[in-house]
Amino acid sequence: MARRLDITAVLAFAGAALIVGLAGCTAAPPPVTSTGPSTPPAATTAPTAPTGTAPAAEDAAPTLRPDLPTSENLQFFDAVNLGVVAANGSAGGRDFIDALVAAGFDKSKMEVTADRTTVDLQADSVQFAVLFGGECLVGQYGPASGGYHSAVRPALGTGGCLVGETRPIDW
Repeated sequence: MARRLDITAVLAFAGAALIVGLAGCTAAPPPVTSTGPSTPPAATTAPTAPTGTAPAAEDAAPTLRPDLPTSENLQFFDAVNLGVVAANGSAGGRDFIDALVAAGFDKSKMEVTADRTTVDLQADSVQFAVLFGGECLVGQYGPASGGYHSAVRPALGTGGCLVGETRPIDW
C-alpha cells in the first residue's frame, strides 16, 4: 500500500512539473474570446509609417475571411457584434443577425434565441451563432451575461450551434 502511494505521489509531482514547465513555453497569451459591451477591442496604434509605405496587414481592420479557420474569423465576428452593441445598448437578436448578414455571413447558417421569454418578459440575454467552416461562432449579449461574450465552439451533432429552442430567422 505504501509503495502505491509513493508511485501516485511521484506521478502527481511529475504531472505538476510538466504542466509548470509547459506553461513557460507559450509564446504569447491566448486570444481573448469574450469582450464586455463597455470595453471594445483596444485599438492598436502603429508607429507612423514612412511616406510611401503601406501599413502592415495586421494593423488593418478585421475582415471576413472564409478561406481561414473559424477561429481566425472570431475577431471580425466580435467587431461586427460590438458595433451593434455600441449603436444600440438594448440590441436584440434581429439586430445581431442583420449586422452579421450585412457583414457577409451566410444567413441560412445562423441561429438566434428569442428576445422574450415564454411569459413575455425581456430575455436576460440573447444567443446567436453562425455555422462557419464546420464550427460555430457563438455570441451572447444581455444584462444577465455581463454584456457581450463570444467563442468558437464545435458544431452540435444536429449540425447546429445552439442547444434548445431557437426562433426562425424568417425576415
